[in-house]
Amino acid sequence: MEHLHLKPFPKDFLWGASSSAYQCEGAWDEDGKGPSVQDMAPVIPGTSDWKVTSDHYHRFKEDIALMAEMGFNEFRFSIAWPRIIPDGDGAVNPKGVEHYHEVIDECLKYGIQPVVTLYHFDLPYALQEKYGGWISRQCIDDFVRYCEVCFKEYGHKVKYFLTINEQNMMTMFNMGGYSSDKDRYQANHHMLVAMAKATSRCHELCPAWIAPAPNITCVYPLTSAPMDNLAAMDYDQLRNRLYLDTIVFGKYPEAFWVYLEQRGCAPEFAPGDAEALSNAHPDFIAFNYYGASTVKYVSQTEGEKAREVLKAPRNEANMKEFMTGMMTEPGLAVGVDNPLQDRTSYGMGIDPVGLRITLRQLWERYQLPLLITENGCGVPDTLNEDGTIHDDYRIDYLRVHIQACQEAITDGVRLMGYSPWSAFDLVSTHQGITKRYGMIYINRDEHDLKDLKRIRKDSFYWYQKCIQSNGEDLA
Repeated sequence: MEHLHLKPFPKDFLWGASSSAYQCEGAWDEDGKGPSVQDMAPVIPGTSDWKVTSDHYHRFKEDIALMAEMGFNEFRFSIAWPRIIPDGDGAVNPKGVEHYHEVIDECLKYGIQPVVTLYHFDLPYALQEKYGGWISRQCIDDFVRYCEVCFKEYGHKVKYFLTINEQNMMTMFNMGGYSSDKDRYQANHHMLVAMAKATSRCHELCPAWIAPAPNITCVYPLTSAPMDNLAAMDYDQLRNRLYLDTIVFGKYPEAFWVYLEQRGCAPEFAPGDAEALSNAHPDFIAFNYYGASTVKYVSQTEGEKAREVLKAPRNEANMKEFMTGMMTEPGLAVGVDNPLQDRTSYGMGIDPVGLRITLRQLWERYQLPLLITENGCGVPDTLNEDGTIHDDYRIDYLRVHIQACQEAITDGVRLMGYSPWSAFDLVSTHQGITKRYGMIYINRDEHDLKDLKRIRKDSFYWYQKCIQSNGEDLA
């Protein structure tokens, strides 16, 4: 649909950007913090670890002041569970609790609403060692207790909490390293129940709104073949609805549940699980978007063959086959490149129309306010001799996606805000600091910390202008 006139962004629209603790804070073992699974994970050769990252832990006041200069009225960041409870299930760390009070207060000083993610991939390493992390039901209780600490400490200051970041990516790409699909989906079930129980406890303990935060996207069939269209429907249940139907409607999507049952990997429900899911009632939906998915049908036999490569160590020679295997669900669908979708130099999709479609689909299915919590252009940037960073490519990316947001609002979508990834450069999970997303440049490279100086990119000034005009000036 082509609109003849576009509605303006709401006057209370949230303009900001996002980050996560382990990717920006550094100070990984300071002030009583325990190690997370990310801190202890092998570092990809040639990239940087999580020990310093952007040093936001020590420089958060400077960073928040720069966000205020850009005009932010929102900042999405995560609290590190092992900074609050170092071993995951023991004593609360007062220094960790105080640190996030200081961050929240600094945001509020400038009129910036904190949007707080409770879990962004950084499980306390002690719980992974103690009982295998999310594969154990004990992780549900430990997560909910940690969330209760956060609700009691910060719930009178924070208006918006997010439960678990990109749970679907953790499950689909087996970030827990589970040896079977049965274990993978059982661990996912424990996360769903933990998220539901935490949502209910938030409503009981504080007035804040709370939401899930998966990575959501519309799904295109590769061709008009009927089986490809069916595959797109099925993949939507696997990739999106498994993580939203369960928290919003309190039940698994029907067809995908049958798929799991027939393959012997449906999770086991314990007494009270179904009730917990049905009682959650999130207040809104937060989601990350980096381009649409495209799939084609794959038979059970072909899919099992494609996934054989996952049993071998990943290397340069088998990378393409390995990624195909990761994107394959035998008898359901396989993710493929869309020849009609533009991509960044790192292969991330550039599809603003897909964002509009995703917003429409989410609003029409769930009828809950929506908040975009990640969307961004991760590429290398060049610091020129005169201290400038000309990132027109990032400006172009943000412009077309913000335009898509306005088109979706005109379509009737209730969109609360736009919080792209990220305010400042941080260490990307797979490509290190070289893959930069920020509008603020951090002067360091993979292994030389240099002076960590904060430098405004061209996109800083462009986004500042966009916010000042409430999205009207995108030139």
